[in-house]
Amino acid sequence: MIEIPEAFARMKSANEGERGRAWITALPGLVDELLHRWSCTPTGSVMHGQVGIVIPVRHRELPSAVIKVSFPHPGNVHEPDSYATWNGQGAVRLYARDDDNFAMLLERASQRTLVTITDPEEALTIQGRLSHRLAVAAPPGLPKLSDRVDDWEREILSTAAAFGHPLPRKVLNAAVATLRELGPDQPDFLVHGDLHDANIVASDREPWLAIDPKSFVGDPAHDALNVIRSPRFENLLRSSNMRPTVLGFLDIFCDAARIDSERVRRWTQVGAVREAMWGRRHGGPEWLIHATDHLARALT
Repeated sequence: MIEIPEAFARMKSANEGERGRAWITALPGLVDELLHRWSCTPTGSVMHGQVGIVIPVRHRELPSAVIKVSFPHPGNVHEPDSYATWNGQGAVRLYARDDDNFAMLLERASQRTLVTITDPEEALTIQGRLSHRLAVAAPPGLPKLSDRVDDWEREILSTAAAFGHPLPRKVLNAAVATLRELGPDQPDFLVHGDLHDANIVASDREPWLAIDPKSFVGDPAHDALNVIRSPRFENLLRSSNMRPTVLGFLDIFCDAARIDSERVRRWTQVGAVREAMWGRRHGGPEWLIHATDHLARALT
């Protein structure tokens, strides 16, 4: 049987309570069953992220692969649908799926991520080109971003009131205007939803591939927030006069992604306001909350 990393077991138990502890207890047996069913042999140590584990495996008929098992959660339901839709174009390939157990047999890519690219313009160009490739017609059944904008507006305004209106009124008004004007009418594109540096990995088959999609239907401009709110831009996001540089970086992303820069600015501003409020509600890192405040102001 595989060994579940202790740090991951502690995290899921702390975050998910009894349900998380029960899942961790059952996980080695589930992985053994998947290894047998998919005719795989483990070839390395169990790795993990925030939501699941990844086991490198060998299969007699496939290239290098991994088995990924995620904690059962609504946010993880549609990940295999995205992989199946992309069919290896810009993302890792899906070889097999077990939706009941939130498990997939996936193409193995390198552990080298976009974090290793130190030139920010090069990284933004890679992210933009990948965003363009992934923006394909969405399959049926995925959650639509347009269905969430009313909830986002309520969350923004209620959190702002609960925390003493930490952002200027004009910043909140701009976010609300975007949600009302652009929110209901969005294209039916498949949106990755979490296209940050660590979710773009190097590969022999293609230079870069996406992993860990959050899987929404809507405007690819939504992905720009995770592109610009990145650790590589931490010093920039702390600066008092970031607007010209941030807009310049977003233009690089937009040119590569072939999307409208004004829509990107507006959706990124909304996203920054939402994330700043989410950080306050859920106790996020202070520096990140304040940096996201600055970003929201700069893009207003």
